[in-house]
Amino acid sequence: MIPVDFIEKKKNGLEHSKEEIHEFITKYVEEKIPDYQMAAWLMAVNFQGMTDNETMALVETMLNSGETMDLSGIDKFKVDKHSTGGVGDKVSLILAPLANAAGCIVPMISGRGLGHSGGTLDKLESIPGFNVKLTKNEFVNLVTKYGMAMGGQTKKIVPADRKMYALRDVTGTVKSIPLICGSILSKKIAEGIDGLILDVKTGNGAFLKEYNNSQKLAKQLKTVGEHFGLKVKAVITDMNQPLGKSVGNWLEVVECIDVLKGKGPDDLKEITLHLTAWMVTLSGAKKNFEESLELLRKKLDSGEAYEKFLEMVRIQGGDLKVIENPTKYKKAAVIKPVKLKQTGFLKTIDNTAIGMISLGLGAGRQTINDIIIPEVGLVMNKRIGDSVKNGDILCEIHAQSESDFVIAEKAILKAITISENKVSPPPLFYETF
Repeated sequence: MIPVDFIEKKKNGLEHSKEEIHEFITKYVEEKIPDYQMAAWLMAVNFQGMTDNETMALVETMLNSGETMDLSGIDKFKVDKHSTGGVGDKVSLILAPLANAAGCIVPMISGRGLGHSGGTLDKLESIPGFNVKLTKNEFVNLVTKYGMAMGGQTKKIVPADRKMYALRDVTGTVKSIPLICGSILSKKIAEGIDGLILDVKTGNGAFLKEYNNSQKLAKQLKTVGEHFGLKVKAVITDMNQPLGKSVGNWLEVVECIDVLKGKGPDDLKEITLHLTAWMVTLSGAKKNFEESLELLRKKLDSGEAYEKFLEMVRIQGGDLKVIENPTKYKKAAVIKPVKLKQTGFLKTIDNTAIGMISLGLGAGRQTINDIIIPEVGLVMNKRIGDSVKNGDILCEIHAQSESDFVIAEKAILKAITISENKVSPPPLFYETF
């Protein structure tokens, strides 16, 4: 293969063969093709796209670039959930123990925060002692013994994705739908699962903000996932405002604990129940979605899901004392409210800005070497459509310093608009495929 010819072919909008894709990516992983040529090809794909056959070849090659999990010793249905990410999206921390309480086997390989969106691993690591850096054997053993585990991608699982994603992140090719499919599905199939629920976010705080792109991604993820033998359900959900109230790692863990105890914000609870119900339905534990939903409400109300969460924290080394008594956790140095200066109805929230404000407070990474401050972030007190008046508390900011608070306060007031007229809130769910 001549790499330049391969790049030119895609640049001209022509279709690659399965063999060509396999050879190019394999040589890249083996460091026989340099980063600059891979970056050129990624940009060509970004502009020209890929056919379904090319995307399937991409997934297969990435999947086979390293090790996979062998969960064949577990004869029960194994199912996971993936979200395309957003602000305050803490669903996985509730969903995994809830699904497990309902009888599902849940092997979950998660990621870290990216840009304005938070990461499941960062939230879990805010729990003192919680180990997300499980080896392949540790992960398999936990899933075999307890029916669930939440960890990160090891160096040997889908190494092609790790190398390619690092380039995509710095070359403006992150939003390419076929490349997103390759990244998500290669990792999920490598888990050894039988079913996958996809939470595809849409709206101004989503990875793909335009609805038609969210729809295209949902459909392609389902098509390609089913090609590889998975049972797949894709749900498009709203990301025009934070999910739940809390944005920031430990603050989000506390909110998850509230939901697992039958409290917490209604939107977070309903989206989690909805996605988990599809997991239970795909697994065959219940005949249909409605029966699955009814079962899960009982698991929340009875405290079984919360007990499973405690078990997960314990088996992965986390400190149960702070879970059972969150007030013992270190608090941010400055915790102050932000008050509204207008009267009317909350019309819009720039959700990406909310994510970036949280990141600026220390809840995320601006460079790869940044250290996350788990206790900082913000707690939203108002949602789109709410009636508001001058002096109402919009949110509470948890900051490291007074100067950080002042910067965040100014930014958050700029991130909202108030209307004189009544405003309808956006729906939680749009479409299911």
